[in-house]
Amino acid sequence: MTVRTGKQFIEGLRDRPRDVFIQGEKVTDVATHPAFRASVEQIAHLYDMQSDPAHRDTLTYVAEDTGQRAGMAFKPAASMSDLQARRAAYRLWAEENFGLMGRSPDFMNVSLLALWEMRDLLDRHGQKFSQNMDQYYRRVRDEDLFLSHALVSPQNDRSKASHELGDLHMRVVRESDAGIYISGARMIATLGPVADEMLIYTLPGLRPGDEDHALAFSINCDAPGLRQICREPYTLAGTRTSFDHPLSTRFEENDSLLIFDNVFVPWERVYIYRDVELANALYTESALRNHTAHQTNTRALVKLEFSAGIALALARSIKADQFLHVQEMLGEALSMVEMVKSGLIHSEVACEATPIGTLRPSLAPLQTLRTFLPRAYPRMVEFIQKIAAGSFMMMPSAADFHVPEIEQDTKRYYLGAGMEAVDRVRLVKLAWDLVGEGFGQRALQYERYYAGDPVRTMASNTFTLPSADPDRLVRKALDLAGAPERSTAQASAIPVA
Repeated sequence: MTVRTGKQFIEGLRDRPRDVFIQGEKVTDVATHPAFRASVEQIAHLYDMQSDPAHRDTLTYVAEDTGQRAGMAFKPAASMSDLQARRAAYRLWAEENFGLMGRSPDFMNVSLLALWEMRDLLDRHGQKFSQNMDQYYRRVRDEDLFLSHALVSPQNDRSKASHELGDLHMRVVRESDAGIYISGARMIATLGPVADEMLIYTLPGLRPGDEDHALAFSINCDAPGLRQICREPYTLAGTRTSFDHPLSTRFEENDSLLIFDNVFVPWERVYIYRDVELANALYTESALRNHTAHQTNTRALVKLEFSAGIALALARSIKADQFLHVQEMLGEALSMVEMVKSGLIHSEVACEATPIGTLRPSLAPLQTLRTFLPRAYPRMVEFIQKIAAGSFMMMPSAADFHVPEIEQDTKRYYLGAGMEAVDRVRLVKLAWDLVGEGFGQRALQYERYYAGDPVRTMASNTFTLPSADPDRLVRKALDLAGAPERSTAQASAIPVA
């Protein structure tokens, strides 16, 4: 089949009910439940854009092996322009949600592309799983499925290895000729309640003895024995107005804990099995980071542009932009945006070949951005909070504009500098939804920990960046000194007037 429509995505959710709990309630239809309806509608809208003649050529390509259109994130790159085309597709989707939906389908689509390009890695120790990955990539691409994932074990006792915690962490409990059986838990499945399937693999950190936890596989979200327990929603559809909460009423991505209760996974869905070394190596050696960071930094760029725009609009709404300390904040915000733009372009210009002859973005600039954003986005949030200041504490609700007794008061006292009261209130409400509400705080926490522990991630740059020899210029300069016994006075090379 070719790319699917939003209607087909929603129908797929209804055809395959899953075991999902939220606020003590078992959900019978995630497509219509107030906690998930808005995000389902947003994902459906993204799918519809792929068939829109105005966006089709940006968001899709024709797969050579099928002659059918597929999402652009699945396209192996043969040139730098192909990488630029993928970025254009990422950006178009990200702009539809202002960069606030970090797990739109393109994220896992390009993750799967990375694993497909490096699928021979899966056969390293004689386990012939590369063919499974090849088939899965083609199936997800051709059926245009929506994937989520859960990479982290629950934080029960981080001083212990997974195998020392009994049945808490996800593990294989038995195998048969047909497949394996999985029990235990994983977190955090963003948009997991509304995904079609889960792709499960492991981040580095498994220890000797963790063989039962060293797995990579995929599973349908309606698989028997697979349960999801969701965090409390920040908003429920129909309970808040879009005027007061324009972002959280549309773009919330719920997160869930995955619980496996003797879940069966057929062998053709297994990609790593009881191999600690390979499971630890997959994240780095498969170049997953190159691909996912290209997508997520494009999304984050849109989010930073949006946030910087809000900061500017708030400052101008009361003419606070005439003050030097506010100008400094705005200048830094705009500089952040330009840094991310530059890193993305650098990653494409310095692209590298994969073992199968395709191209992928260079890791160094992308990894730099991934360690930059956990520091940059909190700064951006702080700027907005400081510029808005007391305005966040005094805005009326949408309902107040419909009360005759205070109509003149709302029009008079909430005025901005050359801005009608309703427009200023709408702007401040938008900013508060982004940086003050639970929705905004989740978005902040998401950027802080998207790439893992920000301290460890930054520290890892010591060993992975820069790609060139960092000591070359130092050695060149030290050579100028020579040995002490041969040291002589040197005349200045700069003429003295």
